[in-house]
Amino acid sequence: MPILAFTLNDFIGLAYLVASVLFILGLKMMSQVATARRGNFISSAGMALAGVVTLLYIGDNQLISLTWVFAALLIGTAIGLLLALKTPMTGMPQMVALLNGFGGMASLLVACGDYVNSVSRHSHLNPLVLQVMTRPWSELLAVGLTVLVGGVTFTGSMIAFGKLQGLKITPSKPIQFPGQKATIAALLVLCLILSCVMIPTPMSGQWMVPTIAVAALLLGVLLVIGIGGADMPVVICLLNSYSGIAGAFAGFVLNNMALIITGSLVGASGLILTNIMCKAMNRSLANVLFGGVGANEGQASSGSDGAPQGNARQFLVEDVTYLLGNASQVMVVPGYGMAVAQAQHAVADMGKLLEERGIKVRYAIHPVAGRMPGHMNVLLAEANVPYDVLLDLDGSNAEFEQTDVALIIGANDVTNPAARHAKSSPIYGMPILDCDKAKQVVVIKRSLNPGFAGVENELYFRDNCGMLFGDAKKMVTELISRLKQEG
Repeated sequence: MPILAFTLNDFIGLAYLVASVLFILGLKMMSQVATARRGNFISSAGMALAGVVTLLYIGDNQLISLTWVFAALLIGTAIGLLLALKTPMTGMPQMVALLNGFGGMASLLVACGDYVNSVSRHSHLNPLVLQVMTRPWSELLAVGLTVLVGGVTFTGSMIAFGKLQGLKITPSKPIQFPGQKATIAALLVLCLILSCVMIPTPMSGQWMVPTIAVAALLLGVLLVIGIGGADMPVVICLLNSYSGIAGAFAGFVLNNMALIITGSLVGASGLILTNIMCKAMNRSLANVLFGGVGANEGQASSGSDGAPQGNARQFLVEDVTYLLGNASQVMVVPGYGMAVAQAQHAVADMGKLLEERGIKVRYAIHPVAGRMPGHMNVLLAEANVPYDVLLDLDGSNAEFEQTDVALIIGANDVTNPAARHAKSSPIYGMPILDCDKAKQVVVIKRSLNPGFAGVENELYFRDNCGMLFGDAKKMVTELISRLKQEG
């Protein structure tokens, strides 16, 4: 009876299968707030396993000296650790944009490097023989598609980073010019045609691959500069999907099953999240890509068809303390202002203090509050706010009519009632948190300045709303101190 031989390649294939299962389990667990951290560790373990196995494959096949590989790993680890330690929670959206871009560029370089290596190995062959002997047509097509998607991901992510970081070179408002959409379409068609033409004439790729790369990098810039700052959460989701798709294509280039599976998972989950975010903003993906919230930025910044809003009522800390202390139910509505002030721990402490007095406290989380999906969930989880008091859009809106005080901390566009009726407003149709239906609304904010969409929030001028101007962390800390004094 023959004995089954278990080779190194068999072990590598099995390890890649285990890593893929860990990726899937981790991704599933990250869909729930309570298990997200555990899912992240499981996915990381899968990635570590895939990395170790890839090193074994490289060493066994002598593709490159492992000394160079470990040197690159050391440098990359040091840079990643430094960024992780230095980046504040408010900078997480920018960090995600950067990582998306780096993933896209890595895929682009892998495809270009593999193509150059393949051509150099077969350059001595007759061109007619080369067409047959080099590699399958699917791998050649994958080279072009990897370069295309990777290039778009890199420059698109860099522009998104600049918009989120507030760099002058990449203003938050959309940059649009005549013929922009036609240029985008022409560049995309050019890249696809060259990717296909390269299949029957692989040696032509020596000028086609760089051409695709340049066109893709320019395409990424043009796609994202025309999108307003208010749409950046959706753009980040989409670019994350692009980075996964580029990785999957790179897997076809390298014939690496683990990379194909991992990239496909990231690409699919990113597209699903993008769809969820588009629904949360009540717009199609095409509208985000080619229109974008904020196209009217710089025009009249009123909330309701250009009508003046009047005067906002101003509260003092003593007024808000009285309202909170006499409430039965309080709904905290966090936004980017809370993130900027790093007030999440103070907000959590205030919530605990109110609950100790028998006041029901809940947190209303809008899907696009902040600058990336889940931004507020991450901040509040960091402050150990229980998961079961974090309500989504539908759960929050079902509670507002029974809420005595809606305490808005740095949230703007996601609370603007103009989204329901002001057809000229760039946020018209976007589902919002129904804070205005609470008995009393208190807004902690530095000023009346508009949010990303560039429109005035008409909620601030409603009869049941009052403004507590100042830094979110400082104001919440003063509220805690006053509540304790009157306790």
